[in-house]
Amino acid sequence: MPNTYHTEAYDDQRPGTSGLRKKVSHFQQPNYLHNFVQATFDVIGNFAGSTLVVGGDGRYYNREAIQIILRMAAANGFGRVLVGAGGILSTPAASCIIRKHGAYGGLILSASHNPGGPNEDFGIKYNTGNGGPAPESVTEAIFSRSIEITRYRMLEAADIPIDNIGSYYLGEMAVEVIDPTEEYTKLMESLFDFDAIRHLLAGDFSILFDAMHAVTGPYAMEILHHRLGAPAEAILNAEPKEDFGGGHPDPNLTYAKELVARMFGEDAPAFGAASDGDGDRNMVLGDHFFVTPSDSLAVLTANADCAPGYANGLDGVARSMPTSGAVDQVAKAMGLECFETPTGWKFFGNLMDAHRVTLCGEESFGTGSSHVREKDGLWAVLFWLNILAVRKLSVTEIMQQHWVKYGRNYYSRHDYEGVETTAAQAVMHRVQAAFPALQDGTLAGREVATCDDFAYRDPIDDSLSEHQGLRILFTDGSRIIFRLSGTGTVGATIRIYFESFESDVARQGQDTQAALAGLIHSAESISDLANITGRSAPTVIT
Repeated sequence: MPNTYHTEAYDDQRPGTSGLRKKVSHFQQPNYLHNFVQATFDVIGNFAGSTLVVGGDGRYYNREAIQIILRMAAANGFGRVLVGAGGILSTPAASCIIRKHGAYGGLILSASHNPGGPNEDFGIKYNTGNGGPAPESVTEAIFSRSIEITRYRMLEAADIPIDNIGSYYLGEMAVEVIDPTEEYTKLMESLFDFDAIRHLLAGDFSILFDAMHAVTGPYAMEILHHRLGAPAEAILNAEPKEDFGGGHPDPNLTYAKELVARMFGEDAPAFGAASDGDGDRNMVLGDHFFVTPSDSLAVLTANADCAPGYANGLDGVARSMPTSGAVDQVAKAMGLECFETPTGWKFFGNLMDAHRVTLCGEESFGTGSSHVREKDGLWAVLFWLNILAVRKLSVTEIMQQHWVKYGRNYYSRHDYEGVETTAAQAVMHRVQAAFPALQDGTLAGREVATCDDFAYRDPIDDSLSEHQGLRILFTDGSRIIFRLSGTGTVGATIRIYFESFESDVARQGQDTQAALAGLIHSAESISDLANITGRSAPTVIT
């Protein structure tokens, strides 16, 4: 019989846009994880007899957390749980399985691109029946319940052997340990021309994919190696590890060091890519060439008809506000509706459920489509390979031709990570205080059109999201944006975004940082960031 246990309420369990993230030691406090899981079960509705999907990115504490969740799901009345073998499910694969099996929802265990290990980060989030992250109304209800809860329910039972695919029982609840790659692989085969990609890889077209010792290793081995014929050695760091091999599983030019060194070294492969801790982000590279995530979304939109799954056209496109306007140029030329949303995949999910958009993306290396309700790293890699197979051009040639046709959006993001919270807030206050003086003036030789704090009225549910980022907008389409990010677990991350549009082909070959130098200097001056934070340079530049 299920047992009821008493617990204390916790006042620090407010999920952010990417769920609840804390240090592993925080989750290992007595009853801490149990409290959040029970609070979730208490507020999500009548799921009696329904199916729950559970899995994670394989980081430290993943396996222990899954056993706790399974026993609690049994005690709370779920009829069936689908769990990835070894506790592994990439975030997009979890979304795929929730949708494929008509599950009530899913619990995904990940801290995304944050480091893993006993002294690093852990996370958990609830995804609803559409496969996407829970909306704010649900996450707020979970938090409210978590600070008043006094008990949780859990079945006393032995651990389920989650390494062994098969069917088991916890009390009356069925537990199915499934191949984490099977359903996702079938979905990718339905969207992309695997024969064309296989033919491409059989020639002299070489690739490298860096799984960063994270969750996409098994997926890349199954799809890129076994299904498409890429050599096994083309998959770097393919084995998921609890500490991601001691690395930082964030696919950017700073942290994907091995891949970047190979792609910018002698005898570089034609194509390189990486994905992050939970498999929802991607970085795309050519031979000595980096594709910005903003440009990647624009290229996928412009070339969508190369992939069978998108050959009949797109409903529309969407990008997060900090993402460059490169996709806007393509959407305008193609006559597509284009949305600018706050950061957070749930906003895209609303638009996709309403059939208003098909493709969407964020500048933080996240791209996706309506095939699931999460961003999807390996999907983006396969989309690029499908385009390369059809157009028979290099990554560099595709980008250069794209800029000639649509113009180039010079774009960069400067991250200042782990900034003391009060100092980070002081920087934001300093910027906002400068707005009245900047309005209708000039900055970096450009005319300021307006300054604002971005707000978004959702066209689907009419919800209002405010204070999404401080923007300085120029009449020539250039932008400077300041945001505080909540994806870390220590301090705050200040993100500053710079964008300048260039239609003159003769000026499209500049170095990005040089092209944006005036905007960068102006942002440093307005914010007084160096003096306030003591930081003389960004932690990461992308």
